[in-house]
Formats: sequence, structure tokens, C-alpha cells
Amino acid sequence: MLPRNEKILDQVRAEALRRDIPVAEVERWLGLARPSALLTQQGDGPVVGVVRGPVLLPADAKDPTFPLIATIDCAALPADVTDLPLPADGQLLLFGWPEEDGYGQVMYVPAGVAVEERERHPPGFSPEDEECAEVYAEIPEGELHLTVDISLPYVKTIPGPPWSPPLPGDPPFEELTKVWQDVLGDVPDGAFSYGGHTTPLLLGGYGTDCNGFNPAWLGANPSGNSGTDGPTDAGDWVLLAEFHGGRQGGASIHWVIPRADLKQRRFDGASVLVYWNP
Repeated sequence: MLPRNEKILDQVRAEALRRDIPVAEVERWLGLARPSALLTQQGDGPVVGVVRGPVLLPADAKDPTFPLIATIDCAALPADVTDLPLPADGQLLLFGWPEEDGYGQVMYVPAGVAVEERERHPPGFSPEDEECAEVYAEIPEGELHLTVDISLPYVKTIPGPPWSPPLPGDPPFEELTKVWQDVLGDVPDGAFSYGGHTTPLLLGGYGTDCNGFNPAWLGANPSGNSGTDGPTDAGDWVLLAEFHGGRQGGASIHWVIPRADLKQRRFDGASVLVYWNP
């Protein structure tokens, strides 16, 4: 593990113990840490993708329904930067719209496949529209630089039925989530510190808040409850990517997918969640 990430986990441990969270619970929580990639438009890490840019797809691929948010060059990512079975090469295209009724999709173009440029603005998303123009202005184009990051679960307890995803050892979810957020807020190149690091995009890990839920769990439980409608945990679902644009008030797009689908490159199985907080 990189010294940067060891330092972050040490800070989480120290702060949790300062708040009198039992040491055994803290260590169980830290044992859930997963590698992830933090991509920002500033920083000195290698370039691994771009925000927006041209939409390049094979001739037989359908036109995307939503605007392109980012293109990731899979070959530029270190193999162990996440624990996801990401493609070793090719281009991963993330589409979406950071608004209350926004959704999205994922498309993958294998290396060596001929591509053609498509219309950058799908029907209904013209930059001539005042509201659309405002969103585009808040998602500036630019290269994405890699920071090798670390991730801990985001879990919030919801009153009522057992709506929070259980994790090994049942540590005090909400208290440790708060510690995690507070520590990351002070990390200069962290996911919650946006000053100077615009349009952060996360690959892998647990992600952050999606309307009070872990996004992978919400993908596995689309009805938002654990009764008889679905699994009580995230099951095979993982967070593929999460995007925080410059939307006023805050907006995030979460692309989640079953791990098996990701491994077999079945990206039509992905689900896209949008959390908008105007």
C-alpha cells in the first residue's frame, strides 16, 4: 500500500479511537478497505482518461441516449489500482446526466476496433438549451489524472426496516462513516476535497453517498428495502465508477454492475443511479 493511503488509514484509526469507538470495531472496519482510483482534472498523476470529449464508437453500436461524461483508457490504469475485473485495454465510456431525472449507461470499445465519431449531444441534451448549457458549463472538458486511492464503506443507518447493508462484524456503520468523511475532507488530493481538483471521478471501491445508501447496495436493492424484493446486501454488485461534477448544490452519478457482468464485459447489465441535491 502506498504511504499516502497508509497515512489516511492511520488518521482514520486515530480519529475513530479519539471518538471512543472500540478498537476491535475500528480494526474490523479498516479491514474492509479496498483499493480504488481517484481521477481529477488536476494533479501530477498519469493521464488515464478525459472528461467529455469526442464520442467514438464502432459503426454497429447504437447511438448513446445520454451525453458522454468520461472516457477511460483501460490500458493506462495499473492492474491493481482497483480490485475490479476491469478490461486490460480498450476504452470505457461513461454516459449520464447529473440532474434529478438523469440516468446513464456504460459502453466498452475493445482495443483495435474501428470507431467513428458520433453526435456529442443526444436528442434532448442540446447545448442550445439554457438548462443543458448550464450543466455542460459545470462539467469542463479536460484530461483525467490518476491518484491511487483507498476506499472504506459508506453506510448510513436508515430508521425502520433493516435498510442498511450488513457488513462483516457489524461495526458501528454511521459513526465510522462520519470519521471517514471527516478525515477525507482534510486530504488535499482526496475524494471529498474538491478545491483545485475539479470533476473527481472514482473507479472501484465503495463510493460515497447515494441518497443515504452505499451505491452498490442500492443497485442490488433498487426498491430501497430489504424485505422480499431483493438481497439484503450488495451481493455480486460493485461500484464501477462514480462522478461528482461541478453542479451547484451537488450531484453525483453512480455506475454499478454485477461483478460477473463486468468480468464478462456485459455492460448492458449496469445500473446507473443519480443523486442530486439542489
